[in-house]
Amino acid sequence: MSQIMACLSILYIVLFHLFGGEMMATMVGKKLQEGEIVELEEEELLGLYEVMDALVDDPDWAQTHPNPCSQTPFPGIECEESIGDNAKYHVTKIHIGPDTLFPPPCKHSAYLSKSLLKLTYLKTLSIFNCFVSSPVTLPSALFGNFSSLEHLALQSNPTLYGEIPPSLGHVQSLRILSLSQNSLQGNIPREFGFLVCLEQLDLSYNNLSGQIPMEIGGLKSMTILDLSCNKIEGDMPYSLGQLQLLQKMDLSYNKLGGMIPNELGMLKRLVLLDLSHNFINGPIPETMSSLELLEYLDIDDNPIKAGIPFFIGNLWKLKSVSFSGCGLIGSIPNFFSSLMNLTALSLDNNSLSGQVPITLGLLPNLDQLNISHNKLNGVLQLPGEFIGKLGKRLDVRGNSDLCISAQSKKKNLSSYFEIPSCVNKNGSFGNGPPQDPAGIKPSWYNSNMSSSSRLLKLQVILFTLVSNFILSLLILLL
Repeated sequence: MSQIMACLSILYIVLFHLFGGEMMATMVGKKLQEGEIVELEEEELLGLYEVMDALVDDPDWAQTHPNPCSQTPFPGIECEESIGDNAKYHVTKIHIGPDTLFPPPCKHSAYLSKSLLKLTYLKTLSIFNCFVSSPVTLPSALFGNFSSLEHLALQSNPTLYGEIPPSLGHVQSLRILSLSQNSLQGNIPREFGFLVCLEQLDLSYNNLSGQIPMEIGGLKSMTILDLSCNKIEGDMPYSLGQLQLLQKMDLSYNKLGGMIPNELGMLKRLVLLDLSHNFINGPIPETMSSLELLEYLDIDDNPIKAGIPFFIGNLWKLKSVSFSGCGLIGSIPNFFSSLMNLTALSLDNNSLSGQVPITLGLLPNLDQLNISHNKLNGVLQLPGEFIGKLGKRLDVRGNSDLCISAQSKKKNLSSYFEIPSCVNKNGSFGNGPPQDPAGIKPSWYNSNMSSSSRLLKLQVILFTLVSNFILSLLILLL
């Protein structure tokens, strides 16, 4: 029986190429022998051949895979068998990408065929690194009628350009939508607010512009939102606070402005928040103290121009905190010592002043600390064991008033960290002798004097006393 099915499929393909599919549809439509299971319905099989012919550079693909759901499968295609007396296979997944086992290369003129609409049972369509030569757009009519599509991923396709069709917002069965690393332009469609089942939305690394639509707050099932590396501008909509299931939000590398909305504090399941490389103003709202599950917080390169918010000390699950280049002012708070899970802290390129808290060196998991290019001062008193563990991952450069102890065991660290030693090579203090306006020298002043210096001073004092005594005695006698 399998040989008969194979011959029929090959005949189907030949007739399709010769007569445009008209005669083929008639012949394949004839009933097979009683009791046989049809591999695929003729319309669905024809649609699959047309879709693959538009994508892969293999003119013999259909002949090589006459029964793509059974005897001659293709690694990127999955099928499911329908339930019922008239059981048939249906294509549920198409995946084209370099990770497919022995994949045929995509055509230089690859495109998305409208025959995808014939695959009415399709649940997953993923195409990676396929549209790399000829320009390709997303047809508006391609998605509106999909009733079963749950996962659409078109990623790493540099010649996939144009706008995202609003009709994509009507595929209400979608759970995962990833259009990252393409060349898409225009606005994020407001119609995306209709995708009530959507759990993951990734539009990163495109050329999208405009504002984040307010309607995005309707995606109540969302757990991952990634809009990074675009040209999105305007304020963050307060409706983002309605995404109560959100675990990851990455809006980095855009042109967002304004202040962080208070409503972001309602995202109590948030684990990662990345707002870096925007134009967001401070201060950071206190409502974010409710983000008790937050582990990764990145606000780099935003004009916050405020102090480090104190509520961060209560987010004890934090593993990575980064405020590089935010114009931060004030001192480094001691509350960082309560973040026992912290592995990375970046506070560089700000205007922080005061001393470096010694408690930073007591954090057991801290493996990267960057406090360079600030206005920190005083003696760097971090524990030697901590300094040795971090090595070059401890960066304190660019703090002109910060110095390192001149203890012998640390004497080579001054050049290592590119900050001055608190005592210069001649044994005097780098900024000159300490002032003593009250006329009382500190205890360390004499402790640093050599034994010979102290003896000489004692001899001078004794000579002065004896001379004064003799002079007084002579005066009395005369």
